[in-house]
Amino acid sequence: MRHFEEALNALKEKILKMGALVETQIANSIKCLVETDLTLARQTIQNDHLVNAMDVAIDEECIRLLALYQPTARDLRFITTAMKITTDLERMSDLSEDICERAIELSQEPLLKPYIDLPRMAEAAQKMVRETLDAFVNQDSALARKVCGDDAFIDDLTAQIFRELVSYMLEDSSSISRAIRISFVSKYIERIGDHATNIAEMVVYLVEGKIIRHTVIEPVE
Repeated sequence: MRHFEEALNALKEKILKMGALVETQIANSIKCLVETDLTLARQTIQNDHLVNAMDVAIDEECIRLLALYQPTARDLRFITTAMKITTDLERMSDLSEDICERAIELSQEPLLKPYIDLPRMAEAAQKMVRETLDAFVNQDSALARKVCGDDAFIDDLTAQIFRELVSYMLEDSSSISRAIRISFVSKYIERIGDHATNIAEMVVYLVEGKIIRHTVIEPVE
């Protein structure tokens, strides 16, 4: 089964490479918003096709391994989890593309307010992505559970930003279109955090054989 083990290791590397690209997509989408870098925005949108290609290639490799080796137990869980992980990563890249599109639209209007909380949210989301992939590769369910808990920080900032934007819209009706677009961006980042949480939950299933979706996450001791 040496060839099978080598194939699984290669699969891990492909997922890590895809995850690294998605992290870059997230970082660049926020950078183009904060710095009004339209060239970077368009390039990030264009790069989404690279993530899509990786998603398809990894799925095809997983199907090939299932058909060729007919794995059972933990190896089967690993491959099926890998297929689900790439789906979440691909959707994160889609959301980064959405952020870039809002950034291009917002660049046509005066700045409503300094972007302070959005970069903090994006940085937290990137960290969640990075740690959940580390948890997957190292089969670390404790780290995966931590990532699930970290999502609360992003949720809290999303609610805070929404309250601030409502205040802007009530005070000045001319700010409504900008406020709505900024609200969309915060929601996109929140969804990226949700996808990272999905991956973390799948890692717990991979390692512990427990399905923790729709349950209260037990704190890590």
